[in-house]
Amino acid sequence: MPARGAVNRSTLRQQIADALRDEVLAGRLQPRVEFTVKQIAEQYGVSATPVREALFDLSAQGLLESDQHRGFRVREFTVADYRSMVDARALVIDAVFRGIFDGTGAVHGLLVTHQAALVSVRRRAEEAARAARGGDLDILIGYDLRFWRELGAVVGNPYLTDFLHRLRVQAWVFAVPYLRGDADVRDWLWNGHPELVEAIAAADGDAVRTVLDAYHAHGLSWADRLAADDPPHPGPRQG
Repeated sequence: MPARGAVNRSTLRQQIADALRDEVLAGRLQPRVEFTVKQIAEQYGVSATPVREALFDLSAQGLLESDQHRGFRVREFTVADYRSMVDARALVIDAVFRGIFDGTGAVHGLLVTHQAALVSVRRRAEEAARAARGGDLDILIGYDLRFWRELGAVVGNPYLTDFLHRLRVQAWVFAVPYLRGDADVRDWLWNGHPELVEAIAAADGDAVRTVLDAYHAHGLSWADRLAADDPPHPGPRQG
């Protein structure tokens, strides 16, 4: 169960949802472990209403499953689910960056307008890549999610960006149990964030495609590796 923590009552629903999502991504709230609204409310010292709303929000995002009589549990995705996420992610990213792929002049103007935002995105990219190379999963997840959100805000449609964020969270929920138990974890953490930023900043469609094609292939390669273990088994889960 998630650790007890203080919650600001002015934004209970969102803060509880964020806290629980962080627990899932950290691997501390695990699939197959059921919990109730009452248990979460007692842990955070709040009423049942915002907890119920937060849990339904996370269910709508595909992160939790609910049973009318037994409560909630973290959704357990399959390798096939993950492969579908990777394919869907590639299609959404293509839509987000299509202007750069097409080499439209409007993209150049957009990037000039958002130069300050690109500075922040570049920092996120460097931190994410550093965490990936070091195998620091907890730091990587946070920077990776912020990187893609900020980058999408600079060059993309906000509705596509929100959908991409949901896909990325689901992919991380699937990946965390496997990666935490993998001695070769650094080999399977993508670290091409800085290269993508530089390609986008240069509005170089060919370079953007090259980085993103490698990113897509990286995800599918990892899925193939997991599928080769029949059935695949996550590594030890950390509490």
